[in-house]
Amino acid sequence: MRLSDWLVLPEILPLMLSGLKVTVTITFFSVFTGLLIGTIVGLARLSRNRLLYILTTIYVEVIRGTPLMVQLFMTYYALPEIGIHLPPMIAGWVTFSVNSGAYVSEVVRAGIQSIDKGQMEAARSLGMSWGQSMRYVVLPQAFRNIMPPLGNEFIMLLKDSSLMSVIAVPEVMRYAGLMVGRKGGYALPIYATSGLLYLMLTLPLSMVVRRAERRLAKGD
Repeated sequence: MRLSDWLVLPEILPLMLSGLKVTVTITFFSVFTGLLIGTIVGLARLSRNRLLYILTTIYVEVIRGTPLMVQLFMTYYALPEIGIHLPPMIAGWVTFSVNSGAYVSEVVRAGIQSIDKGQMEAARSLGMSWGQSMRYVVLPQAFRNIMPPLGNEFIMLLKDSSLMSVIAVPEVMRYAGLMVGRKGGYALPIYATSGLLYLMLTLPLSMVVRRAERRLAKGD
């Protein structure tokens, strides 16, 4: 390893920064969609409807029990065999949203179950429906409990987004691999820079999550 090898950075950095924008964009939309899916599934798993509970439980267990890369391959390479063709970025977004939804559902379910049942009973005694009680009484209280785990889920998804390089999504690791192949070397400076870019995103997020956890702990 020579010091001169690092002189390749000014050439590769613009590409990798453009890939970083793709990484952040897909991660953001995946977390947002995953939050919607997870909230719906989490509430469904608390439902007294047996069929709804069984279907959502199967979804959660299948997604959490299989590797994310396998899910990516299923979405991008297997679905075309039944006539469903998705562009790489859409395939990545769909896969990450579905994956995130399964984990978020468990966070939401645990957050709701952490609220005393008396809160729901009190709301119902005031004439609120189950949905109104959940929306105006239970969920606002559960939200403060689920914020730190949701922050950790965002960080994990951001790091896992590097797997999208296997389906040709133009994110950081995709460009890193292409540049290593094109240059015929320079793997250390290129991949080290990739790791540093991820670290620059995840470290501030981790600090925010830890600070939120400390504030919530003081509030308790």
